[in-house]
Amino acid sequence: MGCLRPRNRGGGIYGIQSQSRVPNAGPNRSGRPHVAPYGMGQRMNAGIAILTLAYVLSQFYRAFLAVLAPELTADLGIDAATLSRASGIWFLVFAAMQLPVGWALDRLGPRRTAAVLLGVCGGGGAMVFAAATQGWHIDLAMGLIGAGCAPVLMASYFIFARVFSARVFATLAGVLVGVGSLGNIAASVPMGWAAEILGWRGAMQALAALTVATAVGCWLMVRDPDGITGGKRGSLLDVLRIRALWLILPILLVNYAPAAGLRGLWVGPYVADVYGAAHVGTVTLVMAAAMIVGNFAYAPADRIFGTRKWIVLTGNLLGAAMLGILWWVPVPGLVASTLLLAAIGALGASYALCIAHGRAFFPPHLTGRGVTLLNLFSIGGVGIAQFATGPIFRAAGGGLAGYQTLFGVFALVLLAGCAIYAFSPDSRD
Repeated sequence: MGCLRPRNRGGGIYGIQSQSRVPNAGPNRSGRPHVAPYGMGQRMNAGIAILTLAYVLSQFYRAFLAVLAPELTADLGIDAATLSRASGIWFLVFAAMQLPVGWALDRLGPRRTAAVLLGVCGGGGAMVFAAATQGWHIDLAMGLIGAGCAPVLMASYFIFARVFSARVFATLAGVLVGVGSLGNIAASVPMGWAAEILGWRGAMQALAALTVATAVGCWLMVRDPDGITGGKRGSLLDVLRIRALWLILPILLVNYAPAAGLRGLWVGPYVADVYGAAHVGTVTLVMAAAMIVGNFAYAPADRIFGTRKWIVLTGNLLGAAMLGILWWVPVPGLVASTLLLAAIGALGASYALCIAHGRAFFPPHLTGRGVTLLNLFSIGGVGIAQFATGPIFRAAGGGLAGYQTLFGVFALVLLAGCAIYAFSPDSRD
């Protein structure tokens, strides 16, 4: 996000004019709202930059287990199915935290919400992970890290929704997710190098220090939008009364689960078992890069094509088709498997556009609760999938039959979400 620059006297991104209002200021004589002074725009941009770094860490933490799986199995005797549970705990705790995070964003603002949770829970969880000697220690650490990561993306989305024009929300949200997905890159080959050089415990200690430092940066640099306190109030029930959401929530529940579930855990054991452990880092790196490309491709698509619903629906149907191919032919060759997994990652990157689709139906005073409810369904869906995939893998007999079954389950679940989402109303700003 280094290209964030205020334009004229308002902060903006890629030349987009900020809509942040000066406190207690009304329209000027031209009828346009007053915008934040230049210094405020600079500080807002610095805050978005540090929140982006925090989101890079969030993306890293949801994906690094795939690379550390061999070391954790050798040192602690933890198998892939058990790590699936730990990964599921991260996602479920992350999802459960969305409701209190939504309240905190609307009442306390993004600065305190992000800084405190990331520093205490995120940094603390990484320290617990570094000191783990048993499987339940990993479960506890992943739960703490999930709680610490829970507010960082939503804090940025809250600022986007309150400060910038609604019509560019999807673009900003997609760009942020795309840049943040560099954490996926870091959680592949670079994490493997760090584990080799420092050991997996030393690498986690370094990550704990970086997480705490980032939290301190959030406290110092993030600026809350005006109007956090006072004004009209609402509740989660008010969000749930928005009927359009009930046809959007199912796609949020399933659209990210295949890409996140495979990249976050299963692609590592799958590649190691089928093609050899030497290829794990390369395949995870390619899939992570594809997810980044997908985020940047989806980001401006609603402004280009004038629709959100049909872009999301088309992308997820194609993703289900890629999963169907791996279900039908689970060992198509290393290159073909890599390309199919990369396509699943890229096509599954419609998360930000899904959030933008739902966000368009929220009034301003429900922004925090609304976007965090959407995020709850998205991340909660991944958590449920990670808990379910371990038993499904075992029930299918493990090995190649287990991976083939997982591909099929992901394909069918994604198709079911698309079938409901097809009846949702489109949204345009």
